[in-house]
Amino acid sequence: MKLNSRETGGVVILEPKGKIMGGPDATAMHEMLHELVAADKKRIIVDLGGVDWMNSTGLGILISSLTTMRNNNGDLKLANITEKIQSLLTITKLVTVFETFDSVDDAVGSFSTN
Repeated sequence: MKLNSRETGGVVILEPKGKIMGGPDATAMHEMLHELVAADKKRIIVDLGGVDWMNSTGLGILISSLTTMRNNNGDLKLANITEKIQSLLTITKLVTVFETFDSVDDAVGSFSTN
């Protein structure tokens, strides 16, 4: 997995690409989120449009990321979810946990209304 980030309107957009399966991926995402919290960046969107595949460990990374942000008075939202990942979220009932959006712009806009 490659992990890029950018910021728009005070919201940090994380853009993982490839497969999310744990191991070094989990460490990279975890470290980046803690750096963001330390920099007082607590509004995060994970753009999943470039993610081909995710296993249960990948879902765990997202859950851990959401928990990290909420424990630090922030939030994490998902955007551009592929059909495969939407299916995973539905099967695991995580659709009730994550706030999801069809586009990054919609997700960014949701923060300004909070």
